[in-house]
Amino acid sequence: MKQLFILVTFILSIYSTVHAQNKKLNIIVFIADDVSWDDLGCYGNTQVKTPNIDQLAKDGLKFDNFYLTASSCSPSRNSIITGRYPHNTGAAELHTTPPLDMMSFPELLSNNNYYSVLAGKFHMGPFAKRGFDRMYEGHKNNGDGGEESWVASLKERPKNKPFFMWYASYDAHREWGPNKFSGTHQPDEIEPPFYLSNGTATKSDLAKYYDEIKRFDFYIGEVVKELKAQKELDNTLIIIMSDNGRPFPHSKTRVNDRGMKTPFVMHWPKGIKNKGLSSNSLVSAVDIAPTLLSLAGINYPDQFQGYSFHPLLTNPEQTFRNYIFAEHNWHDYEAHERMVRNKDYMYILNSRTTQQQNGPADAVGSPSFKELETLKDKGELSAIQADVFMTPRPHEELYDYKRDPLQLLNVASVPEYGEPLKDLRKVLKEWMIETGDNIPENLTKDWYLKEAGLIKTEFHNIRGEMPGESLNATKNNAKGVF
Repeated sequence: MKQLFILVTFILSIYSTVHAQNKKLNIIVFIADDVSWDDLGCYGNTQVKTPNIDQLAKDGLKFDNFYLTASSCSPSRNSIITGRYPHNTGAAELHTTPPLDMMSFPELLSNNNYYSVLAGKFHMGPFAKRGFDRMYEGHKNNGDGGEESWVASLKERPKNKPFFMWYASYDAHREWGPNKFSGTHQPDEIEPPFYLSNGTATKSDLAKYYDEIKRFDFYIGEVVKELKAQKELDNTLIIIMSDNGRPFPHSKTRVNDRGMKTPFVMHWPKGIKNKGLSSNSLVSAVDIAPTLLSLAGINYPDQFQGYSFHPLLTNPEQTFRNYIFAEHNWHDYEAHERMVRNKDYMYILNSRTTQQQNGPADAVGSPSFKELETLKDKGELSAIQADVFMTPRPHEELYDYKRDPLQLLNVASVPEYGEPLKDLRKVLKEWMIETGDNIPENLTKDWYLKEAGLIKTEFHNIRGEMPGESLNATKNNAKGVF
């Protein structure tokens, strides 16, 4: 009897060891709403208080050149979740949705025995709902910031399945709502970025914005505590990112770094051994889906236009992409811009040069914008502050990252930059042709008056032709140059 007990114990020991080794990776994506890459402490912002995110970055891996494909909420989120460029999703414009036959990576995870949850902001479309076993939607469930059901969803999950959690906050989207962290950041201690006014209204605006980032950070910390309590932290890949730039002039909807670059932190004790490192490699949001599916051991179809960057988790210094691409399509105002970036240069093609780039309507209605308007009326704007009012705008822009990492000086007309201008112009054209992108004549027009916030135009609620629509881009799986 004793020998039988020993034998059974031995077998169970072997089984539990093998089971632990074969345990599927858990995945959590924290996605903030309207937070710029440099508005976290771990990215050098000394004014904002983000201790939980900073600690995860210290214990994980931080990406310094991670780019979104759109600086606009629903186009960006749909691009992330489908691994496709905005014009290839059929939802290149704000408040549009991909076709029902589009597949998301959460759907593939769910189809492969993952318990999949969305908690917080959705804003993608009916197709994406297939990817989630449970959805915690609305302010009633999620609170003003969108985070209050995160811990509850972890506690309520089935314990016999690996899990995928898409934790999407409303923070830090305007308008600033009630917040128990209000007052964490004092306006008189805020130093606005150089492209905004240094006035009191702008400082107060930024302080409230930072307070919402603080709330986002707090709830990330609460989730980490729950993962530790469940003994799941080591086996859980955590990603922290945003869908687009801050909701201020010069940022949201722009295709430069202020709009298109996202913070991107990965924390995974079992998989990221070299802690506290940063990767300078160029990575695109379309690469997230293939990466997560690869790490989960799941084969994926040709629909995904990105590539898996999982080798960077063990060797963050290696080169990944040579090029990243991004789009600016309609978001409150008519727009059509395309951007390509390599290691040394950023090239922007603007097909609507008569359009000012004030930002989206919520930014235009902000105190920060009003203070820029006051400086303009007084003739006191700096050259970079005045950029949001410039019209006509240049058809082409080129920025030299070695000399101008903030993209302040357009050198497209400087003779010595003729070769890089020609090269990136060619690369962008080839990418547009290969992926089925185009420039429709009848784009969606302005729904709101410029420099007036939410005052509607005669074109309100009227859609034009979507980029890629006439070329059936939703059926085009070409990846483009890598």
